[in-house]
Amino acid sequence: MSETESSGSIDVAGPRRPGFVYLLGRSVIAPIAKLIFRPRITGRENVPKHGPVILASNHLSFIDSIVIPIAAPRRVQFLAKSHYFTGTGFTGWVSRNFFTAIGAVSVERGAGQAAQAALDQGRRILDGGDAFALYPEGTRSLDGRLYRGRTGIAWLALTTGAIVVPVGLIGTQEIQPVGAKLPRVRKVTVRFGEPLDLRVYGSAESGKARRLATDEIMTAIQRLTGQELANQYNEAPPSGTLQKLADRVFPKERL
Repeated sequence: MSETESSGSIDVAGPRRPGFVYLLGRSVIAPIAKLIFRPRITGRENVPKHGPVILASNHLSFIDSIVIPIAAPRRVQFLAKSHYFTGTGFTGWVSRNFFTAIGAVSVERGAGQAAQAALDQGRRILDGGDAFALYPEGTRSLDGRLYRGRTGIAWLALTTGAIVVPVGLIGTQEIQPVGAKLPRVRKVTVRFGEPLDLRVYGSAESGKARRLATDEIMTAIQRLTGQELANQYNEAPPSGTLQKLADRVFPKERL
């Protein structure tokens, strides 16, 4: 999930079961997108067909959140900024129905309390036995390097017992570069890696366990993509006293 500045409110509503709009999107949007972009997909057999699973992916473009649900062999949910669901008029209607169609769940995002709400939303999705996709880097990589993972993903995996399937996306930044309004037809590769059982690291309450588990996930993603490692977090410096304080109290646990 991409990260933005903290918001003043938090969406705590639980994830909804797929409805007509999602089923329509799955049966219409996905085949059309595959026909146009012809993505190269490998390792689909690594995604369990049933039960809670976390799809942990690198993040290069806005289009990633469309590519993963299209490529996955089962329904996938992910968190999206709440303003995609709250717009008014025709544009708001289109946005709301499009993101619903691709399996998005509305959430307010940011540090501190908003970050924990996002983690709790992900937990509800996994506790319901569904597949949940997220980006451990937190936000898109603008230089193509793979940044250090945030430990929120390990908290989710260790808390729920969900298997983690690493996902490597290659070329999505060429479909829709940062700032581009419309996608372009470019080759893209989606690689689903072998499942990771992170329970060997111990309790979700252990900071060391979360860090080691997250590092294993990022190593698996890097093997799939071949990206250069940045060895640092991908984020803008915190602005404002409250943001800096939140980062100190609740460091790097965000999605």
